[in-house]
Amino acid sequence: MNEIVDVNITSEDSIVVVAFKAASVSDVEGIATASKRIKDFVDEKHPDKLIFDFRGVKFFSSLVLGVLLEVRSKLAAYNGEVAISAINPQLHKVFRITNLDKIFKFFPDRESAVRAVSY
Repeated sequence: MNEIVDVNITSEDSIVVVAFKAASVSDVEGIATASKRIKDFVDEKHPDKLIFDFRGVKFFSSLVLGVLLEVRSKLAAYNGEVAISAINPQLHKVFRITNLDKIFKFFPDRESAVRAVSY
């Protein structure tokens, strides 16, 4: 059975927040659909700063890492920045193991991420 992988994309000033709306983000087709939505939004709006909010996410497929890296690459092309908020400590281990913790900034919650990247 396919899970629904949905994201909520909101703008707070010049900051875009992409929040995953499921505890498990692992369905291949759902991730592809969410990825397309996010990339289309980035291509159209060219946000300077984008925060991926993982509040409530307990598991994600490695495909999500690919989405994060692809979006980071798109923003880097025009000096944009990607941050990650509210990630479960178990999921944060994946970033450390893959050394991706060195290329993303992490914040304990959405609010602190928005404050930090607002400068």
